[in-house]
Amino acid sequence: MGTLGRAAYTFGFWIRETGQALDRLGSRLQGNYFFQEHLSRHRTLMNLFDKVPEVDREAFVAPSASITGNVHIGRSSSIWYGCVLRGDANSISIGTGTNIQDNSLVHVAKSNLSGKVLPTLIGNNVTVGHSAVLHGCTVEDEAFVGMGAILLDGVVVEKNAMVAAGALVRQNTRIPSGEVWGGNPAKFLRKLTDEEIAFISQSAINYSNLAQAHAAENAKEFDKIEFEKVLPKKSTKPDEEYDSMLGVVRETPQESILPDNVKAPKASA
Repeated sequence: MGTLGRAAYTFGFWIRETGQALDRLGSRLQGNYFFQEHLSRHRTLMNLFDKVPEVDREAFVAPSASITGNVHIGRSSSIWYGCVLRGDANSISIGTGTNIQDNSLVHVAKSNLSGKVLPTLIGNNVTVGHSAVLHGCTVEDEAFVGMGAILLDGVVVEKNAMVAAGALVRQNTRIPSGEVWGGNPAKFLRKLTDEEIAFISQSAINYSNLAQAHAAENAKEFDKIEFEKVLPKKSTKPDEEYDSMLGVVRETPQESILPDNVKAPKASA
């Protein structure tokens, strides 16, 4: 075989091998596409059996939340990013003006040591902090559950009571109104002050207001989002309206306060 023949043979072999490699890649991509199509379909609201989630039109549910089955969410409540509310074995009820913050889990009890079948009931104007776990329990109106707290089956948190961050509240524990409980297992720490009780109500209002801003942003269509990218950026100064929603008061640093006899320099043209 001459030089030209060997070159043609080598080129043909390369073409054949490349074609087979592309076929294998195509099959792999098609398989991945099939896998994603059938196993990675996130649904924010999902029916289960004959149970359908009921969400008030004025409630905010983040797009990455998962709400399944027999779940009721009242007006002006907010379910934040990454939350899971699974009403499969029983029901979950959330009142008005309540916020369930990011990555929290709410489930129900079908079987436990006491043999009780328990729903999860959360009242009005309740704040549930980030990454909390509520399981087959009751949280009454204007109560506060701190970040990372765990409430087990049969727990009752009375109105204007507070569970401290990271607390583990054992089965069938009742936390009386006006008290703070914390620790593992959770125990009575002290009485709440009047200011702290007022803070619980204000926290719920702040989150209800903030949820409206998130709902408006999530409702924007793709074209509007892309258009806003080319607009001049807003001032980097603190947003007073946003601060007001969160109850934040920003103080001007002492070194930035000019004496009365000194005028601020004019901005250059």
